[in-house]
Amino acid sequence: IMLTKIKMPLSEMMSAALALDDSILDADQVENLIKFCPTKEEMDLLKNFTGDKETLGKCEQFFLELMKVPRIESKFRIFAFKIQFQTQIRDVRKNLLTVAAACEELRGSEKLKVIMKNILLIGNTLNEGTPRGQAVGFRLDSILKLVETRATSSRTTLMHFLCKSLAGKSPELLDFHEDLVSLEAASKLQLKALAEEQQAVVKGLEKVEQELTASETDGPVSDVFRKTLKEFLDDSGADVRALSALYADVGRSADAISLYFGEDPAKYPFEQVASTLLTFVGLFRKAHEENLKQIEAERKKALKEAEKEASQDRTPVKSKDGNVGSPRSPFK
Repeated sequence: IMLTKIKMPLSEMMSAALALDDSILDADQVENLIKFCPTKEEMDLLKNFTGDKETLGKCEQFFLELMKVPRIESKFRIFAFKIQFQTQIRDVRKNLLTVAAACEELRGSEKLKVIMKNILLIGNTLNEGTPRGQAVGFRLDSILKLVETRATSSRTTLMHFLCKSLAGKSPELLDFHEDLVSLEAASKLQLKALAEEQQAVVKGLEKVEQELTASETDGPVSDVFRKTLKEFLDDSGADVRALSALYADVGRSADAISLYFGEDPAKYPFEQVASTLLTFVGLFRKAHEENLKQIEAERKKALKEAEKEASQDRTPVKSKDGNVGSPRSPFK
């Protein structure tokens, strides 16, 4: 079934594979070639076959073609790695740059810094007269607890109070989330997973080097393979080194962000910092919107009451003789 999808003679297919030509064979086809490589038992059966090999079926002919090349499965795996290489490099690099951008935005946001100072001030004011009333900082997780502390007999929380306070004295801080454009995307990334992807690329290139060395003794059958692989290795080595350097830089920046917010990177890594701050942004914006809705509701209520009073003032009154007239003016 797999072979019917490859519309070319087996010899041409093998030539394309050994030339690592992804314009002829795509990633799915190469993965199928890997999947259907002959087992040792199958190869032994074919080696021991003494009849006319031309009478064998297409599957056996396929196996015979593969058996002409030493370590053919390894070569197919190298081919698959080469096809996916640039995409892997691009994806890991993009994600690392997203984390780097988020770190830079968090450290560079003066608005966020001022909001954190206001949160500390509110906490110290509430705790005045207690041992916690002169705090110089707070755990990052505690900013999410602002929605848990409510005013007596009210739906208003400390988050609402914070937003209202800032709206009154520093309204320019209310859009602080606009400083953090990379935060949401970065919060979805795990540095551990990025490290694994980066290491997979490094190890993949090591296997390329190993196969290139091993193929030196293959003879003419691997001449084109060796030439193409060496060119790929020369080009890709610089990309992998640059990716490794970028990962190291981003790792240091991520640890520095945890320290910036007073947390231990080993216990409170970048992923947790990003997640906490993204949640805070959402809670802050929700509370501000609710404040605006409450203000608008109160405005409409006051307007309605004013209209009602005005309507009452215009209501006609009856005089003692039963005639309807306007209220007498108190002025003469």
